[in-house]
Amino acid sequence: MEFFNTLLRFFQNGGAFMYPIALVLVIGLALVVERWVFLSRAKMANRRAYGQILPMMQQRNFAAALKFAQNEKAPMGQLVAAGIATAQHARKDENIAMAIEESILEAVPRLEKRTNYLATLANISTLLGLLGTIIGLIAAFTAVANAEPSEKASMLSSSISVAMNTTAFGLIAAIPLLLAYSMLQNKTNEIIDSLEMAGVKFLNLITLTRGQKAEQAAAARQATTA
Repeated sequence: MEFFNTLLRFFQNGGAFMYPIALVLVIGLALVVERWVFLSRAKMANRRAYGQILPMMQQRNFAAALKFAQNEKAPMGQLVAAGIATAQHARKDENIAMAIEESILEAVPRLEKRTNYLATLANISTLLGLLGTIIGLIAAFTAVANAEPSEKASMLSSSISVAMNTTAFGLIAAIPLLLAYSMLQNKTNEIIDSLEMAGVKFLNLITLTRGQKAEQAAAARQATTA
């Protein structure tokens, strides 16, 4: 209970700038929760889609893989659908690779959406804290100038102590937001890396099958002419 009373006094003594800093912190934490839930779901959906599509691709059952991928909302399914659909009419393997890469690039903005705001919010909270401290110091020195000489030292020290509350609170808000920003960035990069890895794996399976079919067709033509 004493901790909460101390925290309440700390907030009340900080002045008006404590409220916008608190608002920035609340917005940032809400953003962290939303992004963490979104990325966690995206990671699970990609893992599930990969686990179901890979056996189909390894068995060269591209029709079933395409049908499944077209009904899959996860980026993993979308890149497979793009690769197989392109392979059905493209002559060059480079076109398939470009289609898969395009699908990955389309997924990246959705994964990175709003995450960069956290770094901005952390900077805003720090700057609001500094601004509140500066304004508090200006008010403190103005009040001390009109005070009795015997009271100036104690008044100045107490005023500076109160003014520093906004800087402290700004840093208290900024540090967890920056940590969350770093964690979300790492989580996003892991998902993008997994998509790129899967894209290369699926591309190799598609191109290998196309090469085998081309060799079989060439062998059949040679047998016919012979």
